[in-house]
This record gives sequence, C-alpha cells and structure tokens, in this order.
Amino acid sequence: MHDRTSDRLLLLLKTRGAMTAAQLAAALQVTAMGVRQHLGRLLADGLVEHFDKRGSVGRPRRHWQLTQAAQARFPDSHAQMTVDILSAIRKTFGEAGLDRLIAVREREVLAEYRRKLAGAASPAQRLRRLAKLRSEEGYMAEWVAQGGGVYLLIENHCPICAAATTCQTLCRSELSVFEVVLPGCRVERIDHILAGARRCAYRVTLSAKRGNA
Repeated sequence: MHDRTSDRLLLLLKTRGAMTAAQLAAALQVTAMGVRQHLGRLLADGLVEHFDKRGSVGRPRRHWQLTQAAQARFPDSHAQMTVDILSAIRKTFGEAGLDRLIAVREREVLAEYRRKLAGAASPAQRLRRLAKLRSEEGYMAEWVAQGGGVYLLIENHCPICAAATTCQTLCRSELSVFEVVLPGCRVERIDHILAGARRCAYRVTLSAKRGNA
C-alpha cells in the first residue's frame, strides 16, 4: 500500500510522462531525497522504471516513467467484460452489426455533449467544457491554448483502451464527435495511445473565417 505522496508521484508521471527526480520534487514541493525514497519503493514494486538521457551538456540525467503494471492501476472501465461483449456482437452480427452499434453510441454521445456544451460560444469555452466532460469519464483530459488559434486537447488516460484495441472504430468515432462539437475547427489526432504514445492528443485549429475567438 502506498502513501499519498507515492500516489501523487504516479499520477504526475501518468499525466506528464518521464521526469527526473528533481523535476518531480519541484512539482510535488518535496525534497529530491524524499522523492528518491518513494521512487526506490515504487521501483521495487515494479511500478516505475528509469532510463538515462543525455542532454546538450553534462552527464546523462536519469528519467523515471511508469511501467505497464503501473498503467494498470488506472481505470479501464470494465475492460474484459466490454471486450467479451464486443467479441460476441462481432460473432453474432458481423462487422456491419458492430458498426451499427458504434454508430448508435456515437449519436448518443454526440447528443449528450451538445447538450452540455450548449451556451459555450467560443472555442476556448467549448474546449474547457469538453475537457471537463472527458475527465469525468475517466480520460484525465486537459486543454492548452498554443496561440494563433491553435489548441491542444490532451487525454492522459484511455478508460476504454482494451475495448478500443479490439475495435478501433471506437477511436474513429470519438474523433468524429470532436469534429462536430467543435464547429469551425479542424481536429487532428497527433498522439495515439494505441499507436504506442503515452497519451492521446488532438490539435484543434480554428478556421481562417472564424479567427482567434
């Protein structure tokens, strides 16, 4: 069983990726020695691993990241049951039947998002609400304004990863929903957990007509 600092450390590595002990200490506002003690325990438990990375000057710096075992500590909503259901649908109704099911889900999600984003006029307001909705669903989402009418929607976790691995149409469906609920914007997936990335990330670019509202 881990204490609160260890849990915060795991969450930070989950949401920010590989970091040095000094970076972790600064973010958690604890001593570097204290962080190293926690990392040692987590290493022994198989929850973190490290690699050395050389910078432009000086000796290589040790970076820490989560192991696959640590990734499993974060929720994957009813993973095996969902995979089994999708497999049964595919066997019974074929790919066409599975596609129809996902299309129904997409329409329901879209209707819910539209309702909850109603009244958000600017892209920034819509992204803020969308990130909040996705976080409530377990995606650990955040958004960042990059300037020049460009934003990032970042999802640090995928609670349906097992299902999406079995049926990648689920990922395409989510991208389609984002494109609809962010009108006047181009949405591109630039990082994808299923492709081996640490997170899923989407670049949201305002159209020239809309400007930088």
